[in-house]
Amino acid sequence: MASINPNPATATATAAAPPVFISTAAIQTLITHKSLITHLQTTLPSLSAAIQSPIRHAHQTSPTSSFLLMPSWSKSPSLPYIGTKLVTHHPQNSALNLPGVQAIYVLFSSTTGQPLASIDATELTLYRTACVSALASNYLSREDSKTLVMIGAGSLAPHLIKAHLSVRQNIKHVVVWNRTIEKVQTLIEKLKTEDNQLKGVSFEANGCLEEAVRMGDIISCATNSTMPLVKGVDLKKGAHLDLVGSFTPSMRECDDVAVGRGRVFVDNEVALVEAGELVGAFERGVMRKDEIVGDLVELIKGEKIGRGDSDEITVFKSVGSAVVDLLSAQVVYESYVGENHVGHEVNV
Repeated sequence: MASINPNPATATATAAAPPVFISTAAIQTLITHKSLITHLQTTLPSLSAAIQSPIRHAHQTSPTSSFLLMPSWSKSPSLPYIGTKLVTHHPQNSALNLPGVQAIYVLFSSTTGQPLASIDATELTLYRTACVSALASNYLSREDSKTLVMIGAGSLAPHLIKAHLSVRQNIKHVVVWNRTIEKVQTLIEKLKTEDNQLKGVSFEANGCLEEAVRMGDIISCATNSTMPLVKGVDLKKGAHLDLVGSFTPSMRECDDVAVGRGRVFVDNEVALVEAGELVGAFERGVMRKDEIVGDLVELIKGEKIGRGDSDEITVFKSVGSAVVDLLSAQVVYESYVGENHVGHEVNV
């Protein structure tokens, strides 16, 4: 994997070449979960304030599907890019063995406005979402966490498992729950046979959600549920709850007790109006907006303290952001520039 181009002007100077297409397979050779986590940890504190990111456009394209546009642009010379992600959300795709969220990312030079690349953002989104969760976990979960519970067995699940294990290397036991047990078994077999990073990790398919949650030092949820799955009464002392799936007020992966028991952090302030777990808690008087402890950038900067002691419960709610998309596209594109002749389509 190439390092990021140390001179962003070089990347911009190549913009006269035709835009490149960076595929899923190419992304997998250009970044790892660990490298992206490190990149976000390094760049978010210094560059997030320089990135302009309007509220994303969300349009209902059918009763069950939607189309989202997530633009952003940088005012920093060290990040000379404009980008937008075009996203479709078709939750019923699981029945077709297709991702429910699919996307393309288009990257431009902010100096000349020329298009630089289109990137398979279905894969990019899986990486960046998982890495944001793992980065937060680095501050919020117990360092001695040994059991990870994965709720959901869709496209995001293997990324979340790998990302969390990359920051909590004491985890040796992964428990997976999904409504369809066959999907759990398929996921476990794929992870056991395809990834050397996971050697020495034991996997368990558990059909009892409450029992699985009670086992977790870290519980990561990536579902489309509109009904609470994780019950706060089942969270053990010291647990960290990672909520990834919901991004509308009607979606909800945990109950009010879970939110009420935990110190709650968000990836960005948009979660306060989009995440069903939080919107509902505010409406029902379970908590106030000013009781949200902080966001990811504040955690990284040390402006807000993450885990205070080994017994407290922590909650991290992410809804995604165009800021993280742009920074993720940066590392993919600049790694590509370092390894390939810009202007030639990636053939993999």
